[in-house]
Amino acid sequence: MTPRFDTSLDATAVRERIASIPDTLSDELTARMIEDRERGWVNPYRTDNRQAIRREARRSDEASIWRPSFVRDVEKIIHTPAYNRYAGKTQVFSFRSNDDLSRRGIHVQLVSRIARDIGYALGLNCDLIEAIGLGHDLGHTPFGHAGERALNDVYHARTGRWFFHNVHSVRVLDALYGRNLTLQTLDGCLTHNGEYEQRVFELSGLSSFDELDETVEACCSDGDLAIGRLRPMTLEGCVVRISDIIAYVGRDRQDAIAAGLLDEDVFADGLGGRYNSWILSHASVDIIEHSYGKDRIEMSEELFAEISRAKAENYAKIYRSSGIEGERAEVLARAFSLMYEHCLGDLRARDESSYIFRHHIARIDATLRHYGKRYEWERDLDQTVVDYIASMSDGYFAELATKLFPEIKFPQRTYINER
Repeated sequence: MTPRFDTSLDATAVRERIASIPDTLSDELTARMIEDRERGWVNPYRTDNRQAIRREARRSDEASIWRPSFVRDVEKIIHTPAYNRYAGKTQVFSFRSNDDLSRRGIHVQLVSRIARDIGYALGLNCDLIEAIGLGHDLGHTPFGHAGERALNDVYHARTGRWFFHNVHSVRVLDALYGRNLTLQTLDGCLTHNGEYEQRVFELSGLSSFDELDETVEACCSDGDLAIGRLRPMTLEGCVVRISDIIAYVGRDRQDAIAAGLLDEDVFADGLGGRYNSWILSHASVDIIEHSYGKDRIEMSEELFAEISRAKAENYAKIYRSSGIEGERAEVLARAFSLMYEHCLGDLRARDESSYIFRHHIARIDATLRHYGKRYEWERDLDQTVVDYIASMSDGYFAELATKLFPEIKFPQRTYINER
């Protein structure tokens, strides 16, 4: 779903709206929060550690006083190989020789940090927030959303099913690595999709793994119809979802400017790279002001309109023009298609010397054996190919593609140009 840039507002109107959104909490709410803390108030809508639900009752996963349920989830997430690969996956700009540009790893940390700040003020479970924040993009492909669309296109053409990175994040943690995470964390990863902003986030009422599995299947079979209906089961998941947008909408502008693709003055708000600082402070304050003590997460009409506008402007000026889609979209689509067919052929031939066997199936099998399970890759060869390609870092994909298909030409990253 690509948002449209609201051209009905001129730059003056945009800047007036921005100026109307406060960057500090009201005196009334500040006094209320201080009083609540002094009397030991506990948010009745927070997710308590005792509410944690796991798919399997493993003794090794039992909570303790020093490692509560959602702390265990955080530790499980950061020890997966997929978490380590965040550092090699693009946020937006894939072929720029600038290590200061954001990668997926810094993005999930920013989401987690922003969400924890909001969650702390609201009295929510910050350990659950951290788990969702750090795990929500584990299913992301190489080359960001451009790679996600390329993989979905070939997968859907072959199977009629849909690939979404948020759905795949659940598969990575729940099936491929067998981490036995809580229902609440997996639900938050599934429903985080920041492409679908809302002003008010109300809870879904989901309460079991059977319901989660049904929801995952609906996303794969029905596509955007199901994705657009996703709602978190916890307030913590709601906070992460809006924090995902807050984390990238300003940071992506900074990256576009740092990469030399856009000038500071091209954005209607007039803030350029400073928009990142603006939205971090103003959005957090607005959400806390409008959500404190409620059974939902919401923001003002003004902030919702501004976030929607800023996101749409990013699509028009960055993602569709300056990101990888504007530079290498056709090459990327061709590479994903060739990679998919090649890997599928290796599986059909049961070629155990192939990369998909040695670098993917063998490693997943080794992980699952620790839990007395195995990777049933033979059950769905298309799904196994998707598992492999989605797991790749940008560098791994580019190197393998150019090795297997010499006609594919990815630009070479270089830091030093000799003249």
